[in-house]
Amino acid sequence: MHTATMKGLVGARTNMNLLNTPMRVYKEAERKGDTAVMERAMGYVCDFADKAEEYQTEADKGMKEDSKEAREKAEMACEKAVQKHKEERKELEKGDSGVPAEATADTAEMEPIIYLKTGAAGESCVKVGTEVSVYI
Repeated sequence: MHTATMKGLVGARTNMNLLNTPMRVYKEAERKGDTAVMERAMGYVCDFADKAEEYQTEADKGMKEDSKEAREKAEMACEKAVQKHKEERKELEKGDSGVPAEATADTAEMEPIIYLKTGAAGESCVKVGTEVSVYI
């Protein structure tokens, strides 16, 4: 949290709490009919309310700065993730081209092998070009 935000929120809350005392004095003076005390108490109420408003404005500015910083951090994190993804993709492309063509050719030309229960390789019953359907 930004310092201006904390200062603004604390200042606004403090002044709103301080506003309660002169307001109570004003209500008591109103019951008694003492207008001089009512005017003086209302002056304090206005002062505390003005200060609370100033602090609220400061808190709003601080929150805007907080959101701006958070937005910038999110953009930076997004850019880093994109860069990392590009680097990983380049590494994968290098890895794919590193496989020798002979290795892929050898595996494509091999005949299928069927293993028996004993673990020994048996004869292949499937000929190349034969279609086999399997139902599950």
